[in-house]
Amino acid sequence: MSATIGNDNRSAAVTATPAETPASSLKASIRDTGDVLEAYLGNDPFFTYNYKNAAKPYLYPLYGPDNQLMVRNFPMKDVQGEEHDHPHQKAFWFTHGAVNGVDYWTEGPKQGKIVHQNFSKIQNGNIGIIAAHHYWIKADGKTVQLKDERKISFFGTPQKRYLDFYVRLTAIAADAVFGDTKEGTFGIRLAETMRLKGGLNKGHIINADGLKDNETWGKRSSWVDYYGPVNDQIMGLAIFDHPQNPRYPTWWHVRDYGLFAANPFGIHEFEPKTADGQKTPANAGDMRLKQDESLVFQYRVILHKGNHEEGAIAEEYKKYLNSNS
Repeated sequence: MSATIGNDNRSAAVTATPAETPASSLKASIRDTGDVLEAYLGNDPFFTYNYKNAAKPYLYPLYGPDNQLMVRNFPMKDVQGEEHDHPHQKAFWFTHGAVNGVDYWTEGPKQGKIVHQNFSKIQNGNIGIIAAHHYWIKADGKTVQLKDERKISFFGTPQKRYLDFYVRLTAIAADAVFGDTKEGTFGIRLAETMRLKGGLNKGHIINADGLKDNETWGKRSSWVDYYGPVNDQIMGLAIFDHPQNPRYPTWWHVRDYGLFAANPFGIHEFEPKTADGQKTPANAGDMRLKQDESLVFQYRVILHKGNHEEGAIAEEYKKYLNSNS
């Protein structure tokens, strides 16, 4: 059974910008090269926002504390030893695998694209901000399904880096149905050495409810932390689900090979049986957005040193809730 988003819960009033930054926060700055936006904390690079000639906007590279690269290089760069699977999983992105049947998750001539239109705000200071408008366009290159208004706010300290992601999706020409598929939605492909399988096999996953590693796939939770070795350090990346997001707490499409995604739509794949033991309908996770209505998602990402305990992720989530109360 699909759900319809109405005016009561279609959007959140807050915009995932922190009420205050840590006392030791670094100055955030953005450099526009004409082709990409480069984000810095202090003198160190944080991420690069890629938006031109791309099937969807994505962040690559993405650096954690001590300038540790936290995402896979492929397919942007060919690095020896990295897996070449799933070339559409480009470091850090937001998209979905079925919008009125159109696939925006994978890439190719038959898939839709999320096309950059303009920047509405670029801000330096204690908090860096990149705000941009996009259209979700079908494979014909003409038909616009969604207007996408997104904002990335970022700040950090020498120990942790924070990124708040906000997106408002508006159905333009007709109703938009976000289909029930595991191929979504707010995703990151982590550095190869952080994986649970292959190579060092020293990565770990834990969620807010204490489930670990492969137990976390397809489960609902308010946050998940994925940590493992990067060069000579243990580094972690946590994603927080905002309590005003639809279907909070979300399901997690988090894999042992480094894929890490929050997905509120793929119910029939994450929960193949209902509470009474019946087969979950294939459209159980469908969500219909009526024409001219909007849907908002917000997430916080923390890049930190150490495991979830050393990164104090549970405490960080409490702070996140308080900052948006």
